[in-house]
Amino acid sequence: MSALMPLERPVRAPRAARIEKLQLILQAAETQFARYGFEGVSLETIASELGLSRQNLLYYYPSKEALYDAVLDDVLASWLAGMSRIGQATDPEQAIRDYVAAKLRFSQERPSGSAVFTREVMAGAPRYAERLRAQVLPVLRADVQAFERWADHGLIRRLDFTHLMFLLWASTQAYADLAPQFALLLGKPALESQDYKAAQALITEMLLTALKPI
Repeated sequence: MSALMPLERPVRAPRAARIEKLQLILQAAETQFARYGFEGVSLETIASELGLSRQNLLYYYPSKEALYDAVLDDVLASWLAGMSRIGQATDPEQAIRDYVAAKLRFSQERPSGSAVFTREVMAGAPRYAERLRAQVLPVLRADVQAFERWADHGLIRRLDFTHLMFLLWASTQAYADLAPQFALLLGKPALESQDYKAAQALITEMLLTALKPI
């Protein structure tokens, strides 16, 4: 080999491939944590589902705690993206319509993520409380300030906007956490798109009616 020829560099996995692998691990972990909770899931189970060894899984996430936090971070990021619609909006009616639609779409498309989040919060968020407060409170305050601003301009009725947000979260979250119960009572194996559309129309109408200036 000529001394002038450059040495070949070791082949590395493309960044896109690593990102895809991380996402596959998160999806599998989310499903397991949703079904069995943090204590009921082992790294071996998640790795086996993906056709990986436990050691290979630890290459991407160094512990079960780190993987659990990553799942919650990913779920919360999706949820906060919808929340920010209100704080950044100028039209209260459109903001409400967009937010309800986004929350119900999340409930429909990612029920396992919702279930993981609900399990953690219902247990008092023993592993995630500080991160939850740090990430959600600033966005909640921005949303409440937007409502206050609209009320100051006479665009909406003045209410307790913090509790309005709680009610909005609860009503849309129910279509993830209680979807099996709702489907059972509707006599179908699972909720259908038309059910989420009906919920979207009703929740939106209720909120807009409550906010209508007197």
